[in-house]
Amino acid sequence: MELEPTQKSSLDLPSLEGEDAVTLSDRLRNFPWWFVAIILFLALTYLQVYLSENYRQAFGLIIFGLSTTITISVLAYIVALIVGLVAGMGRISRNTIARNVATFYVEFIRGVPMLVLIFYIAFVLVPSTLGAIQQLGLSIQDIGLESIGQIFTAADPQGFSFYWRATIALAITYGAFLAEIFRAGIESIEKGQMEAARSLGMSYGQAMRQVILPQAIRNVLPALGNDFIAMVKESSLVSVLAVRDITQIARLYAGRSFRFQESYSILTVLYLTLTIVLSLILRGIERRLNRDAR
Repeated sequence: MELEPTQKSSLDLPSLEGEDAVTLSDRLRNFPWWFVAIILFLALTYLQVYLSENYRQAFGLIIFGLSTTITISVLAYIVALIVGLVAGMGRISRNTIARNVATFYVEFIRGVPMLVLIFYIAFVLVPSTLGAIQQLGLSIQDIGLESIGQIFTAADPQGFSFYWRATIALAITYGAFLAEIFRAGIESIEKGQMEAARSLGMSYGQAMRQVILPQAIRNVLPALGNDFIAMVKESSLVSVLAVRDITQIARLYAGRSFRFQESYSILTVLYLTLTIVLSLILRGIERRLNRDAR
């Protein structure tokens, strides 16, 4: 017996209600509730700044250190990129001396806590290096080259600012971590590309600059961005050198006023705001790179 056109089995058409329910369930399960919680925490704290005089006063003082935090992070990261690239290439170099020097640097930095490294670089390495430069200048002056010697003798270890010591310390420590990122990026490129570039008459240096490095840097760009965000957070350690970043100012204000809740709440939301903004920028760059790659 044939079915009438209006008579259809329930199996003939899938139930849209079931599909909608699954889709809604998936959306709810994959929704970034953690991000909503962070935004809610930030909003409540900034609302406290608006409503409470104590919070507003703490915010007005601590925010002055934000420029120092950002400047140190940017300057240190630029230097760390250069140091890391040189050390990363040294790690894969066929030259025994270059490879061992680069490996010593990376393993030494990775084997010591960052806070200890900051103390060591600021109070031992930088003064020793400046002292050696000063002695070199005195030696140059002794042979009659006064004008050149004065350039070197100007390197006074005692007068060297802790702002720059902190910047150098961050740059040297993060240079080792970036070196491993660059090394991994270079090694991720197929060896055939280097061989093809050499077969076209390029030298090793030309092939590395024009063929390998552009691809390697593109591959490791997300990791480099993540390390910059990490450096912004780790820059709080420079407060132990009395550099007046937001951490140092918050500590001084809390110790003077005993308003620990206000001080460290403001400090927390400032770092959290910085990292959230930088993470969103980094995610946007990654999406654009992926879109261009397609």
